[in-house]
Amino acid sequence: MTLKDSQVKYSISDLSKEFDITTRSIRFYEDQGLISPTRKGQTRIYNQRDKVRLKLILRGKRLGFSLAETGQLFELYDVDKTSAKQLTSIVTLINNKKSDLKQQLVDISAVLIELNDLENNCQKTLITLEDN
Repeated sequence: MTLKDSQVKYSISDLSKEFDITTRSIRFYEDQGLISPTRKGQTRIYNQRDKVRLKLILRGKRLGFSLAETGQLFELYDVDKTSAKQLTSIVTLINNKKSDLKQQLVDISAVLIELNDLENNCQKTLITLEDN
């Protein structure tokens, strides 16, 4: 971490250690256009905005949001600093994510029922085979 022009700057290894992710992951997020460090030669220099975005990317991943969805939110925020459009979009994304998760729960429950039935049938067949 270095101070320059009264702003805190971070190296890729600073962020990697702080968020416990690989430098490769950080470079990937850069390639996806989600963060945009400045460069001094080959060295990437990250600012507070990049650090906050990285934190939001990781939080979004934990909540099941895709990088594309996270990127959309960043774009909306960059265009609309009042956040009204961004918040509306976030609510829509949240509702869609909740709907997807509820459907996944239904699907998982159905698969578990099928697996239990299959297991019971296998157990019954094993007992029949052992009795013969």
